[in-house]
Amino acid sequence: MDNESKRQFEALFSPKTIALIGASGDQKKHTSRPQRTLRKHGYEGRIVPINPNRDEVGGDKAYPAITEVPGEVDHAFIMVPRDAVPEAIRQCAEKKVPVATIFTDGFAETGEEGRRIQEEMLEEARKGGVRLLGPNCSGIYTSTPSCALSINAAVEKLDIKPGPLAIISQSGSMTGGLMSRGLGRGVGFSKIVSIGNESDLSVGEIAEWLVDDPDTGAILLFLETFRMSDRLARAARRAIEVGKPIIAYKLGRSDLGRDLAASHTGAMAGGDEVANAFFRDHGILRVDCLETLFELPTMLANQRPPEQHRVAVMTTTGGGAATVVDRLGGLGVNVVAPSQEVIETLAQQGIDIPHGKLTDLTLAGTKAEVYSAVASALLASDHCDMLVAIAGSSAQFQPEITVGSLVKAEKHGKPLAVFIAPHAEEGLKQLADAKIAGFRTPETCADAVNAWAKWKLPVEAPKPATDAVAAVEATISGLNGRKPNELEAASIFAGIGIKTAPATVIQSASEGVDLDFPVVAKILSADVPHKTDAGGVVLGVKDGLELSQAASKILDSVTAKHPEAAIDGILVQQMEKGSLAEVILGFRHDAEVGPIVVLGVGGILAEVYKDAAIRLAPTSLEEARAMVEEVKGLAVIRGYRGLPKGDTEALAQAVVSMSQLAAIDGIADAEINPLFVKPEGQGVIAVDGLVLLNQD
Repeated sequence: MDNESKRQFEALFSPKTIALIGASGDQKKHTSRPQRTLRKHGYEGRIVPINPNRDEVGGDKAYPAITEVPGEVDHAFIMVPRDAVPEAIRQCAEKKVPVATIFTDGFAETGEEGRRIQEEMLEEARKGGVRLLGPNCSGIYTSTPSCALSINAAVEKLDIKPGPLAIISQSGSMTGGLMSRGLGRGVGFSKIVSIGNESDLSVGEIAEWLVDDPDTGAILLFLETFRMSDRLARAARRAIEVGKPIIAYKLGRSDLGRDLAASHTGAMAGGDEVANAFFRDHGILRVDCLETLFELPTMLANQRPPEQHRVAVMTTTGGGAATVVDRLGGLGVNVVAPSQEVIETLAQQGIDIPHGKLTDLTLAGTKAEVYSAVASALLASDHCDMLVAIAGSSAQFQPEITVGSLVKAEKHGKPLAVFIAPHAEEGLKQLADAKIAGFRTPETCADAVNAWAKWKLPVEAPKPATDAVAAVEATISGLNGRKPNELEAASIFAGIGIKTAPATVIQSASEGVDLDFPVVAKILSADVPHKTDAGGVVLGVKDGLELSQAASKILDSVTAKHPEAAIDGILVQQMEKGSLAEVILGFRHDAEVGPIVVLGVGGILAEVYKDAAIRLAPTSLEEARAMVEEVKGLAVIRGYRGLPKGDTEALAQAVVSMSQLAAIDGIADAEINPLFVKPEGQGVIAVDGLVLLNQD
């Protein structure tokens, strides 16, 4: 980090002088807690209470204002009512305090008025060179040197063990919960941060600082949403470079609260799917169990995302193994059977193992020489990339058989996960002492393995295609601020290289067309995004008479349902034949993570199925091919059960083309639904499209 960032980092985590603005001498009030907590955990710096009504607070000399404190103040902790916070920040700026943490709530989290006050406060801080943590946060903890600057009761009460894990939590109340859970697992902490509203210092910036912190080995995130996600993306990529995993637990598995009705793409790309795309593309591991946050770092020690994610599983207890393996199967983890070479090597030692994906040693495996030989053979083999070892009652009563064998085994650089089915504290302690990941439940074991199985190196976004970008920008410029209709959307898609079915526009029911029948007649209006719902589409028009009837029907229906819509005519489009599948291909500027591209099963039920693959945009051809593989409904064009193959390569190219819209600031949302996929070698063609500009 640069010198200024280092100065701010030290002021935040290891300040020599702390001012407690609003500190109370009443020990029953929570505003008295930071002073007690600092002392309890051995803070050796100067504590300066700021209280205009007292000369002394908690044994420390108090001052009426921070501006009257002699000497420098590194960190101010603000606990005054909301309306007094701006003045406290102004005084911090006058005193040249590098960092201020704001416990006070009632800001942006409460609505527009709170957001306005928060923005004014931030402007005042920036003018004075003060970095803000919060507001609405409980504080920070540092183990070396000790600085427990927090209003959280759990931080005061807990005996905190130093260690390599750092936590950044968007929930202030959860910081204590996370600490207590981690301490219960025997882990220790380097830094803990309640980030609050992230008015200034963000999850990403703190994470980037922690990447350079020699006391931190892994960074754990408790997230409710994404703010300033570009900074977190940068931190995650740097973390991969230096070998410090970032592991996230994120709330928001449902899409409640998201208003994404403008397109089917929005309905398919909900918050959870977008979060997964962000984590995957930036090399962040996501877990579903809180406990996994504290068990996974050991498994990832000295690891980097592998090229393959093949998992071997061995056990001495069939039932115990099933509790893990069943979950791995449901999560799509690639569990592999032992290679023939492994089977033959062990047979030469008089050990017979099954050929299936689960290497179940049964009771015969409860011998140290057997268990050790099998574990060593699997770890040494190049047919798998990690080993999951599951132990039964022997790990409880004779840990030297299973646990001892695993501790002694040469790991060959592979991650090792161990689940002990019975309660076996001694076995788990031996694993922990040997820095081997030991799991107490099958859920956390499977969760950790699944997170690793989805862990990949960050995706490198391709450079924008300058010709395509210029073509699209020219089309948008020609609209003069108007919403693009479907014909103009087709021009935008053509600019990025996606072909659209031949079409023409008529203005009345009496006009003819120079197209081969059958055709499709559609309303042409930027104000009617869902044309089918409005009665604005007639398929299979066979001749001129039917076209005239269709045009009249469309105009009557749309005018009745959307009387305010500006109608540009009737779009008549030649019907495409010979397609093998309909897909939906979309682009959107997500409010939390930025531009994304979405591929899914198309048609009117696209948002019902939600069978989609998502990547951050722009994306590469390699990632686009992976997206085609991910969508279950596209098995019909991948040669499933002998079905004719579709042009999946052309489809992947179309995904890349659509993702290029990320380079154009003016486009908020774009969608092709359906995009027809023709037989292999015959390409893809768009037959319906929608583009929304930012001002739309």
